[in-house]
Amino acid sequence: MSSFEDLEVWKKCREFKKDVSEHIRQFPKNEEFRLVDQLKRASRSVTANIAEGHGRCHYVDNVKFCRKLKRFIK
Repeated sequence: MSSFEDLEVWKKCREFKKDVSEHIRQFPKNEEFRLVDQLKRASRSVTANIAEGHGRCHYVDNVKFCRKLKRFIK
């Protein structure tokens, strides 16, 4: 693999991010700056953590970032 974009987990997280975006469009306007904002940031951080972890040179550093994702992916 030459890029984090080749990782299957990154691809699944990208789909997850799209699904979250679709669902939050249906939320009421009064949640726009509370729950919606939190969901957007959380779903974006998953793919960002994978990308950052992939760039790490040491296995232990990469594991640290991937462990954050464990609760999101089953």
